[in-house]
Amino acid sequence: MLIVITVVQSPNPILNQPCEPCDLGDKSLKRLAKQMVKTMYKNSGCGLAAPQVGVTKRLVVIDCDESDEQNPLVLVNPVLVETKGEVVVEGEGCLSIPGISVPIARPSWARVRFFDLDGEEWEIEGDGLLGRCLQHELDHLDGVTMFERCDPLARIQALRDYDQAVASGAKPGETSLDPRVR
Repeated sequence: MLIVITVVQSPNPILNQPCEPCDLGDKSLKRLAKQMVKTMYKNSGCGLAAPQVGVTKRLVVIDCDESDEQNPLVLVNPVLVETKGEVVVEGEGCLSIPGISVPIARPSWARVRFFDLDGEEWEIEGDGLLGRCLQHELDHLDGVTMFERCDPLARIQALRDYDQAVASGAKPGETSLDPRVR
């Protein structure tokens, strides 16, 4: 039986540590990836990086499919190969920074090279939610959170909003204090 792992919340310093590459032969990665997927779904996320569950390894799980079907993708040692397109500012949420959404400027398209759990190399590319999710999750592997990614004025407001959200008991998966938006 797989357990749901606790999501590490800001300001835990592990969220600002660059992660170490995974050993492609490490058999424990499959179990960790399964636990991360279960945790991501349990918290209504579309992506989760290993440092968000307290593990400083370059491992990410994502599922940006907006249908009800679960189709998770596991990215081992992912590398951002290219971004392009118009820079779009959109609100982003994060399981490690619950209760708020932060305006983040990102290129609209991204390509990432990664290995699967069997050690086979792949590339994935996407725009919209997938492109944004890929960039967001890879930021986590480099120790970068939404707070470091937004502009200085938005950061001040985001930190205030986050303090209020934490004081109000925000849980991972919630992107607003407004119960109609959660």
